[in-house]
Order: sequence, then structure tokens, then C-alpha cells
Amino acid sequence: MQADDLSRRRLLAQAIALGGWSGAGAIGLAGCGDSRPGAAANAAASTSASTSTASALDAAASVPGGAPRRGGRLRLGVIDGSQAGNLDAHKPTAGASTLRGFALYSKLWEWSSEMTPELALAESAEVSPDAKTWTLRLRKGLEFHHGKTISADDVIFSIRRLTDPQLASPYAGLVSVVDRDRIRKLDERTVRITFRDGRGYVPLADTWVNFGGIVPTDYDPVTNPVGAGPFKLKEFNPGQRSLFTRFENYFKPGRPYPDELEIIDFKDQTSRLQALQNGQIDVVNAISPEQLPLLRQAAGLRVVVSETNYWQSFDMNVELPPFDDVRVRQAFRLIADRQALVDRALNGQGRIANDLYAPQDPTFDHTIPQRRQDLAQARALLAAAGHPSLQVELVTTAAGARAALVFAEQARQAGVRIDVKQLDQATFAGPRRSSWPLSTGGSLGHAWLVSALHADGPQATVNKTRFRDPRFVELVTAAMQQPDAAQRAPLVHEAQRIQWERGSLLIWGFANTLDAASTHVGGLAPEHSHFPTWRFDKLWLA
Repeated sequence: MQADDLSRRRLLAQAIALGGWSGAGAIGLAGCGDSRPGAAANAAASTSASTSTASALDAAASVPGGAPRRGGRLRLGVIDGSQAGNLDAHKPTAGASTLRGFALYSKLWEWSSEMTPELALAESAEVSPDAKTWTLRLRKGLEFHHGKTISADDVIFSIRRLTDPQLASPYAGLVSVVDRDRIRKLDERTVRITFRDGRGYVPLADTWVNFGGIVPTDYDPVTNPVGAGPFKLKEFNPGQRSLFTRFENYFKPGRPYPDELEIIDFKDQTSRLQALQNGQIDVVNAISPEQLPLLRQAAGLRVVVSETNYWQSFDMNVELPPFDDVRVRQAFRLIADRQALVDRALNGQGRIANDLYAPQDPTFDHTIPQRRQDLAQARALLAAAGHPSLQVELVTTAAGARAALVFAEQARQAGVRIDVKQLDQATFAGPRRSSWPLSTGGSLGHAWLVSALHADGPQATVNKTRFRDPRFVELVTAAMQQPDAAQRAPLVHEAQRIQWERGSLLIWGFANTLDAASTHVGGLAPEHSHFPTWRFDKLWLA
């Protein structure tokens, strides 16, 4: 066996042992009328694009029927390898911290089952015709856990805290266009938000929904971790467990159903799965596809499969050779056998993509032809670019190692040697992330504008491919200022043609989200939003 083959096998073994796959570890929110322009069309497009194949697979027994029941303690097992965490609404330090935030804090918007933001604490949200201001109005009679009425002052405090440079929230960039010094209180329930430099900003709801927890003006994440979520804090032992009790004045009448919620931290997938099988916990989120056979054979457990738009990619840095040549980027996209990547890297738990994100978006151009593997054309493009033979390094984490190894095998057929280098997550996502010529990537299935802001558009928060096409920047900027989806669509279509023809992302697939639960847990159903297990207000115990 050759040394590089041995290295590949070791990487694959490590990826499986760690429970690593490209779809695991997605972090997001739960949700509950949508005021965004084009919201109805968005929901319809999402349903159509994501199809009806999302399904629940019952391992040994049926799902609890009848009306939801109140009472009991719901126990959720989460992975937190760092065995640390906090309760900060705007600066969670780990995935488990984010999950605790879903229990503690409510937002103006929350995700629907179709991954569209729906009104939550907000009664209405109106965008001006030029998209330069948003007017937000709270529902009547909202309360925090300690009894204080939620007011416009709390909304302003929360926005200013999230965007405070001293806090240095990693999510502040998502709403950095908000002019934090020009937020206006119109009355006790109404706030007007203006954007910096007179910019129009259509996707405010989409960008703010995940980490936009509304907290009181006397908030402190250590001494006073108070929110308006479905549960209020009772006990917190970092790296071990968190215990919450039902908030009786939650803004959704009659919810949540359990008396208590317990979130238990685990170091790895294996120990968490054993706890689920032994009845020590009731629900687990984001399981690895490799664990499906075990779960399907286990009595009293079921798996829920949600088909999402969580995209998987290989990211090509356009400022570094050889990917500074568009012909090389085009060739790599033609090398990819996308169905084989879905079958082998995701264990079939997903579907192929076309180098474009957000197929559920109402402005998505579905007329762009599906790109398929063409090794002859790929070789011709590489030869024309001066690379009849080519060797590159593909940087990944354990989560992306499986896909990286499959792609490396495919590339050999086109005369390309790909050496897979696995890094720990902290290094991979650290300051050097824009120095890799080729790396694995992906993101949650947000709307198109939000995905562009995150990945490859102007002022993108994680533009590790350094893609800065001038015309693409113009189109995204214009689209941000157009609230009407029908008028925005031509701008997005042209931008997508640029992405498809000369972009930097080889988006090969969309991953399913897999969750597992005891069969006595009700309210758990497949969604297109990645988050069915984290809707703490919907789940109940039979």
C-alpha cells in the first residue's frame, strides 16, 4: 500500500471515529407571520425545492399520538468536546452554549420549519421602500423571566449589546450595518433601525434571527442570565449539565409542555449514543450517518431525517495559485462526481448541488443547468491553464475528511493529486483560514442574500475564498436595497450566473440533518430548517 493511500485510510478512520461528517454540528434556532417581502413565495419555493422526502424513520415503535401532554423532564444530550460554555445570549462560547440559549432567550424572529424567519416577539416588522430603515413593533404583554415587561428600551439595549465592540461577539458582523447610534424609540413598543452610510439592507430578519436574543436592560450573563425563552434557568454546571424550568408567561400560550428541560453535555458521539440507548437521555441532535444502523435496530428509539439546504463545498481561494486561474476552478467543478460524494461522504443522507446555495430562495435561478462530471473537459481546461499534471493540498477538519478523501480519489482520474491535510477545528477556523488554497466548507441553508453575506459577497463575514468579482459586488449591493422579490430576482440571477461560471465555491451537495429520540417523545418531526430537536416549546413527553 502506498504512503498516501495509508494516510487517506487513517484520515477516514479518524473521521468516522469522531462521528465526523459534513452535516454534523449545524448550529441554529427554532421558530414561530413573516413580515419579510416575498415571505409567502419563499416558503412555497422552499417546500418545492426541498421536496417531500424529509421523513421520520421509526426504529422500533410508533410516535406518541394524541394531544401534547404537559409535565415531566425532557433530557437533551449535546456534544461539547471542550467541556466548557456560558449563558451569554450574544456570545455563546460553544455549541452547547448556543443550545442553552434556545431555551433561555427569545428573538424578534425565529426560524420556521422551512428555514424562513417568522415573527416571534415582534408583532410587526416593516421595511421602508428603499430598505434603509426597519420599524419593529413588539407584541403586547411580553414578559422576561423575572417579571419585567419587555419594552423598546430592551430591544435597543439588546441591539447595542450585540454590536458592542467591547463584547466582540462573533455574530456582530451579521448586523454590523445597523447604525447603533441612530436607533430610535418611537414609543414603548416600537423601534426604528437605520443602517450605516445610508445603505439599504433587505435581509435583516434572516441575519439577526440566530443570535438576536432580546434581554432586559439589567442583563448580565453571569449574575442575571434572564431572557424570555420557553424555559428559565434553575442550575448551570459548565461542561456537565443545565437544568431549566417552564416559563409560565412564555409568549406562546400553553407552551412549553415539559415542566423541566435538562441539557446534558457529552464529549463524543459514542458516549451520547450509549446514554440514549440506556434511557439516560431522551433526545439527541445532529447524529452521524454511521450511527443509523445501530439506531434503527434499537428498541424504543426512532430517527428523524430532515432534508435541508445545508450546503457542502470545496472552497477555492481565487487569490492563490492555481485557483487564481478561472480555468482551474472550472476544471475542479467538472472533476466532482456529486452523486458519489453524497453517497459516500454523506452515506446517502443528502442530495446533489450545482455550485450554488439557497435553492429554496424565491429569487433562485432554476434554469441554470446542472453541472455534471466531465473528466475529459476537466483535463483540457487544466492543460490550457498550464497544469497537465497538478498537485494541491486540501485542508479539512474531521467533519469534512470523508468528503475530502472521496474527492481526492475522483481527482486522480483527471491527473490531479490532492493531498488531504486534517486540522483541528480551532486552527481550521482561525486567522489562517484565508491562507488555504483549497479547503472544505459549507453553511446552513439561509436565503440567498444571507448566504452571500456569509460566504462570498461584499463584506462577507467568512470569505475565505477571497472572491471579489466587481460585477458580483455591484449586483449583491443592489439586491440588498430591493425589498420586492420580483424586482430583486433579475439581480440575483445575474449574480448566480457569475457564481456558476467563475465563482470560488464547488458546492457539491446538501446534507440531511439526523436526529434521534426515545419513542415516548412527542412533537419531534422532520423539517427543512436543521433544528427539529431544539424546538423546546414543541416537544413533549408521553
